[in-house]
Amino acid sequence: MTSALPVFETHEVANQPPPFGSRNLWADDVALSEAVQREGGAAFIDTLQTYGAIAGDTLYRLGFDANRDRPRLRTHDPQGHRIDTVEFHPAYHQLMELAKRHGVAGLSWHEGGPGAHVARAALSFLHHQADAGTSCPLTMTHAAVAVLRQDPLLAEWAEKAAAPVYDPRDVPMADKAGITLGMGMTEKQGGSDVRSNTTRAERRDNGSYALVGHKWFFSAPMSDAFLVLAQAAGGLTCFLMPRRLADGNRNAFRLMRLKEKLGDWSNASSEIELCGAWARRVGAEGRGVATIIGMVMMTRLDCMLGAAAEMRMALAQALHHTRHRSSFGRRLCDHPLMANVLADLAIESEAATTFAMRVARAVDQAPQDAQEAAFARVATAVGKYWVCKRAAVFVNEAQECLGGAGYVEESILPRLYRQAPLNSIWEGSGNIQCLDVLRALAREPQVLPVLDAELDAVAGRDADYDRALASLRELLAATPSEAQARVVTERLALLLQAAVLLRAGSPMAPAFVRSRLGGAHGAAFGTLPDEVDVGAVMARALP
Repeated sequence: MTSALPVFETHEVANQPPPFGSRNLWADDVALSEAVQREGGAAFIDTLQTYGAIAGDTLYRLGFDANRDRPRLRTHDPQGHRIDTVEFHPAYHQLMELAKRHGVAGLSWHEGGPGAHVARAALSFLHHQADAGTSCPLTMTHAAVAVLRQDPLLAEWAEKAAAPVYDPRDVPMADKAGITLGMGMTEKQGGSDVRSNTTRAERRDNGSYALVGHKWFFSAPMSDAFLVLAQAAGGLTCFLMPRRLADGNRNAFRLMRLKEKLGDWSNASSEIELCGAWARRVGAEGRGVATIIGMVMMTRLDCMLGAAAEMRMALAQALHHTRHRSSFGRRLCDHPLMANVLADLAIESEAATTFAMRVARAVDQAPQDAQEAAFARVATAVGKYWVCKRAAVFVNEAQECLGGAGYVEESILPRLYRQAPLNSIWEGSGNIQCLDVLRALAREPQVLPVLDAELDAVAGRDADYDRALASLRELLAATPSEAQARVVTERLALLLQAAVLLRAGSPMAPAFVRSRLGGAHGAAFGTLPDEVDVGAVMARALP
């Protein structure tokens, strides 16, 4: 009888960071906490503290399962009946339930009051760090309430969208206490150019409409209803199209396929055909874009929040890893060049977060304050462009801090990297945002004075800032061409970020201004000047 071969231990597990989870994402984030209080959301701190703990633990774990097992389309049941059902991993529904219950999709509507939109923005920021895919239906559900409230006959739809209740059943709206909403704008022949839509809306004798056509991207197809743009007799018009009719029957549209996407795996995006689907008009015929514009402002804000959240989570991962892993005799974060990279990322992250929350305050106050409404109008486009544009390169830099560990699916960083480009595409890509900024500056007389007031409020505090502001004004005085729209938007974004940091008295403000506006920075992260106290920056970024 042969004796067992000896087993030799090849190594001990050492020099590995502990698991990242079980953190409170709110308590860890000084910049977010200060911004929420500064921008008017202090009344909701207990809510944010609670959700920060959930996001950094339960949601963080659920996000891995929801993205690993992607949604699947079932067009027919075993008997051959058309069912058009999307099946999700149970973690998706748990993420949605927790988010809805804690106000991610509706706190600003069902709670209301000053600062509610700021607090809801912070909830979205926290949720997105754990799972970005579910942020899509949550964002659309929240933003659609602004549209539905325009029509008193749609009050029940608006009330149930805002309600802190998630019900995934495929049943009529009347049978639910809470609903979710999606949207369908994009068609094969036109994405941002929605006026080229060919989907027809034919009015019926009872005042409803029948929709016939297609939608190339149809987000969150298991939602209870959708805001859809279609061509009526009077022109492009907005419609509410329910998934189930009041009698319980399926509405007349078909899910043709789910899109195979680079990222956003926990969320389903589809292509559909409209085969005479029942719909109710929202707003006047021919006023589709004007009707839905309030929703677009809010979804653009959430694109900015999402990009800033991805930056925040990537930064936290990089700081956590480099504090617990050593090389060449010292911790990674103690190597001067690595510390420069980490501090540079921390400065960028805080600027993105604080600017996004400043825009959230403008959205919050817009109904009562014309100046804040004008600021929200232009700043959402500015922030949507710049913060989203920075996210992908930011996440990749954070991956480098982890080396190969940042490139494997056991880490959240590959998911963040796949997700990062989406916010720059969704709700109008970069060029659309920049052209919108140029259009607002040229055609809307209230916009430039509001920007001037925002930027002048901190003039005189920093020489580099003052020089950059003077340079921007020279550029604007020369009436920039369409080809310069990105230049104008980028400079506006950097100055607005600097202004909010300076106004807040953030310790990050001098380094941000010196590096981003004063020319003391290279093209890549990790090129801060020597005078920046990188240790203090990292200590502020993550306890």
